[in-house]
Amino acid sequence: MKTVLLVVGKTIEQHYVAAIADYVERVKHYIPFDMEVIPELKNTKSLSMEQQKEREGSLIIKSLQPGDVVVLLDEKGKEFRSVEFASWMEGKLNTVSRRLVFVVGGPYGFSKSVYALANDKISLSKMTFSHQMIRLIFVEQLYRAMNILHGGPYHHE
Repeated sequence: MKTVLLVVGKTIEQHYVAAIADYVERVKHYIPFDMEVIPELKNTKSLSMEQQKEREGSLIIKSLQPGDVVVLLDEKGKEFRSVEFASWMEGKLNTVSRRLVFVVGGPYGFSKSVYALANDKISLSKMTFSHQMIRLIFVEQLYRAMNILHGGPYHHE
């Protein structure tokens, strides 16, 4: 199984870029993992929020492959403690045969078509974070989960 973090728009702030790259490499020690970036939409000032979500949704759907298990990082999703997320990931590692794709949407969230094809939704917090920051928080939590599953010293109860 390959795990993918699919995001809309590239990470701009350099301190996030460096930290994300560090955790991506750490995760790769445990599982096949990549971060894929969908280019941001251009000329969005004339688009409504719904139109922007629909266009981003089309790009997200085009990036998916048959057999992908799609998990949206969404404020309406399930919340986990880190050890619970590790257990959830262990279940996915044992059951997903192709790609496990975690998706971070654009600034307005996901279109109805993306919600319709999602297999699951996870919330990383009840708080709202920037789309730049959520990438870092997710890859850190994924690394933490893998470290927990392998008995590493990174996580402390």
